[in-house]
Amino acid sequence: MGFFKSLFNKITNRAEIEWDEIEADLIAADLGVRGAMEIVDELKDLGRKVTAEDVIDVARAHISRRLPDRQPMPQKREDGMPCVILVVGVNGVGKTTSSAKLAHWMQRQGHSVILAAADTFRAAAVEQLERWGEKIGVPVIKGNPNADPSSVCFTAHQKAIAQKTDFLICDTAGRLHTRHNLMEELTKIRRVIAKNDPSAPHFTLLVVDATTGANALQQAKEFHKACPLDGLIATKLDGSGKGGIVVSIHEQLKIPTCFIGTGEEASAFSPFDRDSFVNEVI
Repeated sequence: MGFFKSLFNKITNRAEIEWDEIEADLIAADLGVRGAMEIVDELKDLGRKVTAEDVIDVARAHISRRLPDRQPMPQKREDGMPCVILVVGVNGVGKTTSSAKLAHWMQRQGHSVILAAADTFRAAAVEQLERWGEKIGVPVIKGNPNADPSSVCFTAHQKAIAQKTDFLICDTAGRLHTRHNLMEELTKIRRVIAKNDPSAPHFTLLVVDATTGANALQQAKEFHKACPLDGLIATKLDGSGKGGIVVSIHEQLKIPTCFIGTGEEASAFSPFDRDSFVNEVI
């Protein structure tokens, strides 16, 4: 059940609104203390008895104002060179799956795609991406076990250039945002890819688990320092009611959510739509 449905059921048929409880519920949905307080203030400013419908309407309108109505998206290049996308994130957020889903989505838009299995430290990640590649019909470039991730991206980029592929998606190794050496590796990947094309990479997406709340915000802060982010892929947005963290990340870091994952299937992935998010996901 989404957050708004749960909140509506909680408030309905109550004689009086418990403001502290409403504020706590809004904070628990990862909308932030400031956002929760502003919503409560707007409700109090109505100057009349507040209904459950009022709470939902005001909260939805407030969240909509805090999110952009459109977000940047990776674009096919007019010069025939590949658009290179780096997919980054910590372990366990669904990064490899999201890379494959993104490739599948782009393929359905009529684009050619290559996947680079740059998570070379975890054999299971390479095998997982290969299985996805076979399932969705997208070629996967890999290196030897424990190969330098930047060399895998470099080789995949060369092949994408030679084959005039529209998009190259690099699935990088999951890394703790607190590990300096692993974050430095992302800088190296960017530098090596640029040897083939000084403008590459062109788009960097951070995968976050929407249910992890404040931890996802901290991950976004640290990755953004090491590797400037263009957008988010928010996973596990399948009815948990915890999607408010994407609002906080955009508000604090100006990083928009570009795609959302809502399930295990390849098709359970779509571009972020503000109105759908506010009405259906939270």
